[in-house]
Amino acid sequence: MMGSSVYQINKGINKSIEFKGLKAQYIWYLGGGVVSLMILFAIMYIIGLPSLVCVGLIGTAGAFLVFKIYRMSNKYGEYGMMKALARKQIPKHIKVYSRDIFIKR
Repeated sequence: MMGSSVYQINKGINKSIEFKGLKAQYIWYLGGGVVSLMILFAIMYIIGLPSLVCVGLIGTAGAFLVFKIYRMSNKYGEYGMMKALARKQIPKHIKVYSRDIFIKR
């Protein structure tokens, strides 16, 4: 018989979901990354690469993925990455070639 695993998902009132240290949307990022790595493994295996090469590449890419996702989760938190991306879209300078906006009419 297989034992069933029970995972605790910590969520309080008005708090985001946290699973094994991952916060909010980073759980979805990790899940999407794992699914894409499984698809990549299947493609490499179907192409005919040796299985040890496939496992080695996917294992290395998976470890890198987990490291980066946990690092982003700890660095930015729940909303920090969205704020950082929004901050990059704000222009550093605004060039105005006309003085019409400064003149009252």
